[in-house]
Amino acid sequence: MFRSNPHLYEINIRVWLYKLRRQYGLSLTISGIPDEEWQKLRHLGFDIVWLMGVWTPSKKALEISRKNEGLVKELESICPGADAAAIGASPYSICEYRLNPELGSEEELVALRKKLNDLGMKLFLDFVPNHLANDHAFVRENPDLFVHVGRAEAGEHPDWFFESDGRFFAYGRDPHFPPWRDTVQLNYFNPETRRIMTEELVRIAGFCDGIRCDMVMLTLNDVHEKTWGRFLSPKGYFRPDTEFWHGALESVKEKYPEFTFLAEVYWGLEWRLQQLGFDYTYDKVIYDRLRYMGSDDIKGHLRAEKLYQKKSVRFIENHDEMPAIAAFGREKSLAAAVVIATLRGLRFFHNGQLDGIAVKIPVQFLDCRLEGDAGIRKFYEKLLKIADHPAFHGGEWAMLEIIPVSSGDQTSKNILCWSWTQRRTLKLVAVNYSETESRGRIKTGVSAEGKSITAYDELSDRFFSFPTDEVRESGIYLELKPFHSHIFDIEF
Repeated sequence: MFRSNPHLYEINIRVWLYKLRRQYGLSLTISGIPDEEWQKLRHLGFDIVWLMGVWTPSKKALEISRKNEGLVKELESICPGADAAAIGASPYSICEYRLNPELGSEEELVALRKKLNDLGMKLFLDFVPNHLANDHAFVRENPDLFVHVGRAEAGEHPDWFFESDGRFFAYGRDPHFPPWRDTVQLNYFNPETRRIMTEELVRIAGFCDGIRCDMVMLTLNDVHEKTWGRFLSPKGYFRPDTEFWHGALESVKEKYPEFTFLAEVYWGLEWRLQQLGFDYTYDKVIYDRLRYMGSDDIKGHLRAEKLYQKKSVRFIENHDEMPAIAAFGREKSLAAAVVIATLRGLRFFHNGQLDGIAVKIPVQFLDCRLEGDAGIRKFYEKLLKIADHPAFHGGEWAMLEIIPVSSGDQTSKNILCWSWTQRRTLKLVAVNYSETESRGRIKTGVSAEGKSITAYDELSDRFFSFPTDEVRESGIYLELKPFHSHIFDIEF
């Protein structure tokens, strides 16, 4: 297993491999990635590498992507001069859960996992439970695995269905958005679907240490029933008594007891999936509050139940979201990064985030040459090394009260503050999460001898000295510029 509050690094493997091939002038597959690339990640303190997009993509999805006018225009805008070969199939339109031959062989995948494990890192891969590619062999061989209807029903919602061999199959769909037209919707009220997808899950688990499960809430019984029940019940498929995940996770953990499941989940269903057995669940709430709300809303969320916090995935960027530097703005994104890097839970970082890439790269792109931001890269290297300290993983976390400096100055409410304590080590994190210069006093409970308490700010590489008597009586005085942060290492 890995340590508490682990750090995960998401890599778009297809884009990254194209970049490495250019960099090293070699026709690399995953086994040929130089060791130094993995060692860099370990040096930064990453516990988990998630390779996004390793499975065999769909030929039909490739055709759809390259005919998509929006994607073609986006490619021209982001990567001027690139040709259509830079657009591939969506990695979430999976034709087969076998390693994409362009990335290497499955033996290489096994070898890569061992290499990462030897370096002290775990390998995570994808599982897309809601749908498969709509040219998957199962569409012909076993159509009842999917949601399909007659011509009349399909005519009521022509955008939801496609025709194949005289049947009308549903595209995979989130009910709040248009369907994914390169996919076909699985029928989770069919016991055979559950059996086959559980077998796929167990097989994938043999190649990695954990799985990031895509859009998990879509497969929950009540969601599936609300979205597809009226098409399934006439065919004799009704809501089962148990959730698919109850048996599926159990089957994997029976064979691999230390295996880790991470769920992409929204709609307030995170706690429910944790109770079903997921080790970690996306925390979109903290993302939304960091992006759109203020410090009071953030503090409110961080007061949630301790186990929920521990199993939450903290992020400000991933392949689905806008780059943090663009979505938040530069300074605010760095303040938000300090927050997620020092909270309880799994701390999730995207490869574009660390490079300061300000443009969202569609998951269909294969080769995208973008310049990063050296200043952002340097900031993340420092932040990750700070957050790698054992106190941020084995210590006790506590939210601290910020006291106003006077009745006329209430800017203290803008400051987020918490501590990590491990033996005689105290890490104190303070973030002014606002556009206003803010002040406040922090009650730490530190008991120290001598006339002053020395604090080293690891972000600015500066020492601060606070009178001991003043700290005991009134707390540590802080004055922070907009979106500035301190991570203090305090001697006591």
